[in-house]
Amino acid sequence: MDINLKGKKVIITAAATWVKIDNVRVISNIASGETGILFAEKLNKLGARVTLLLGPVDRVLLDNKIKVINFKFFEELKYLLVKELKLKQYDIAVHSAAVSDYQPVAVISKKIASGLKNLRINLKPTPKLIDIFKKIQPDIFLVGFKFEPDTSRFQLVKESRKQIRASGADLVVANTIAQKRYSAYLVDRGGYRGPFSTKAAMVSGLLKLFKRII
Repeated sequence: MDINLKGKKVIITAAATWVKIDNVRVISNIASGETGILFAEKLNKLGARVTLLLGPVDRVLLDNKIKVINFKFFEELKYLLVKELKLKQYDIAVHSAAVSDYQPVAVISKKIASGLKNLRINLKPTPKLIDIFKKIQPDIFLVGFKFEPDTSRFQLVKESRKQIRASGADLVVANTIAQKRYSAYLVDRGGYRGPFSTKAAMVSGLLKLFKRII
C-alpha cells in the first residue's frame, strides 16, 4: 500500500471498558479490541508513531514501537485519554473502544451478597468520551465508530451522521452484523463508502482515505 505516514502521531482506543457494580463485579461487553489492534499494527508499519490505549484483552504481542497503555475501567480510559491529549499533539485519533454507555448510579463498596432473590441496579449514562478529542485538540483528524447490530444501511448511516454532528468527528466507521454478516461503511459529512465485508477490508479502505486527507 503506497501510503507514508512517517512521523504522524496517532492515538487509538480499543477493546471493552468496565464499570464497577461492587468491589468484585463489573459490567462489560464482548468487544475483542481486534479492530483497534489491527489499526495500530497497520499504522505502525506505515511509519506512524502509535499510542494504543488498550482495554482488557488476552495477551497481545505487538511491535515494541507501538506504545501500549493498558486500562480496564471507564474512568481509567477517560483519565488516560485526557492526559495523552494534553501531553502530546496528535494528528489522528481512532476511537474504536467499546465504551460503556451506562454505569451504576452508586457503586457498592463491598461485595453484594450472593443468593439474593432480587437485585436492582440503577444505571445512569456515562459521558461521551468521543466528545473529548476535539475539545482538547480541535485540529485532530477524528475517526469514531458506530456499531448497531441487525440494522439497515440507512439507519446505520443516519446514526453515524448524528455522531459526527455531536462530536465533531471527521469520519465514522459504521458497522453491523446484520444476518450474522459483518458489514461496514465509512461515513463522513458528504457521503459514505462501502460496504466492506471484513474488518481488514474496512481498515484498508480507511488507510486509503488517510493518504488523501492527512
